[in-house]
Amino acid sequence: MDAAPLSALALGFLLGLQHATDADHLVAVATIMTRERRFANGALVGALWGAGHMTTLTIVGAIIIGLKLTVTTAVSDGLELAVAAMLIALGVLRLRDAAREPDTVPAVHLVADHDHGRPAGVVHTHAHVHGGEHEHEHPHVHPAGWLTGLGWRRGWPAGRALVVGAVHGLAGSAAISLLVLTTLSSTATAVLYLVIFGIGTIIGMTLLTAVMAYPVSMALRYGRAQRAIALCAGIGSIAFGLFYGYRLIQ
Repeated sequence: MDAAPLSALALGFLLGLQHATDADHLVAVATIMTRERRFANGALVGALWGAGHMTTLTIVGAIIIGLKLTVTTAVSDGLELAVAAMLIALGVLRLRDAAREPDTVPAVHLVADHDHGRPAGVVHTHAHVHGGEHEHEHPHVHPAGWLTGLGWRRGWPAGRALVVGAVHGLAGSAAISLLVLTTLSSTATAVLYLVIFGIGTIIGMTLLTAVMAYPVSMALRYGRAQRAIALCAGIGSIAFGLFYGYRLIQ
């Protein structure tokens, strides 16, 4: 491999890092990440966003290379409008979260301590007392620890982060990466460029999300902060989505 492809690959990695800092990307990821109370899950949102972004960008890039296609302005603008609509939708979902009451601890108490034993994740029952008078049992399941660590609970935004990243992989400054493809004579080198660009984006977004996730995870321990963060994230995402879309259609 000569110096020119090596330079292009190095440029691809740097562009991937820079790509993570695009305003529309940060707004989308922050809107999703502010739902997470655990630092690890919040930081993982960025990695998942980057994985979705890398997947679609690599697939579309390979198709463009193989079929020698060009991306027209109309297609590019249409994809960016989809990003704007997605940002607005994410904001609406966060405002829905803000309208909900903060989580509270239900007035239910276990009669005795219990051991889940093994295998974890089995369905079992424990006696509960309601109001200090009535005692009965609730069948329920405790998921295995590794499932919990991966976000096995209602509302964990793994899928949302992947989908949002995938849409962003088709729009915005990703077009810069497709322009570089025309300077690479080898199809294999061009595809490798896309992969390295995607890796740079994953690393950049994971680091940025981790920086944001720590203070957010601390603040979300408090009920009032939960609502305030959801409200700010929702309004911010909607406002930016409207601005982003207006810029394209004016």
